[in-house]
Amino acid sequence: MIKGKKRGQLVVLSGPSGVGKGTVIQYVRQRRPELTFSISYTTRKPREGEVDHVHYHYVSVETFRQMIEEGAFLEYTRYQENYYGTAKADVEALREQGQDVLLDIEVEGGSNVRRLCPESTLIFLLPPSFEELEARLRGRKSESDEVIRGRLSRAREELQEVPNYDFLLVNDHVEQTGEEMLAILKAQECRVSARLDLLKEM
Repeated sequence: MIKGKKRGQLVVLSGPSGVGKGTVIQYVRQRRPELTFSISYTTRKPREGEVDHVHYHYVSVETFRQMIEEGAFLEYTRYQENYYGTAKADVEALREQGQDVLLDIEVEGGSNVRRLCPESTLIFLLPPSFEELEARLRGRKSESDEVIRGRLSRAREELQEVPNYDFLLVNDHVEQTGEEMLAILKAQECRVSARLDLLKEM
């Protein structure tokens, strides 16, 4: 830990594919640039416009499995034949520097993070409706009907995990949702457990 800096928060944002997590994250980080977005590792191919080491660390299945064996991940999951994971070392290094870290991960990953880091803040993002979610998925024009049906089925399964999260947001309007998420982050900063250093100084 750098002298004079508090340990950074760990924030998890989960929600169905197509719900708009990336757009909300962009809005939040524009207004809170000190919030660090942890870049996940994945074995899936980049979509059009995605950049390696910016949107994801794109690696081979062999490399990902080796990292699993080495215990390198804070959490990982396999979805639609692809692996996704967050490296423990990356997150810990950022938090030790006093940076707040945001993870965009699925519900299994959220459960693992809560187990390993009980002080983390878990936020679940819902679509206004499943009809709107399907429209967003089809609007990307990057996936087949079969994949879209799989994502919608998966979304219904993910809803069962919502009670395990701390906060629930509905992404109807990005600006409103982003402001609500910013309010959550500010409130978490003011928790007694996050400000014990101030008590010690007094």
